[in-house]
Amino acid sequence: MSEQKAELYEYDLSAAHWRKAKESGPEHNCVEITDLPGGGIAVRDSKNPHLEPLRYTATEWSMFRRAMVSGEL
Repeated sequence: MSEQKAELYEYDLSAAHWRKAKESGPEHNCVEITDLPGGGIAVRDSKNPHLEPLRYTATEWSMFRRAMVSGEL
């Protein structure tokens, strides 16, 4: 794991403001995200908010979003 990636896991998310898509319903079957310092993103499953969220650098998140929009994923 790179130093930049490891730093993402040092941030305390206990007071994080998690958000999900506006189109998501009231049931807990959603992906939630929160911003991290330096442009990173943490991602969690709303059904299991107690589990450790995945964390992505700004570059990784940008590449993921680009692939989703283009249909690569």
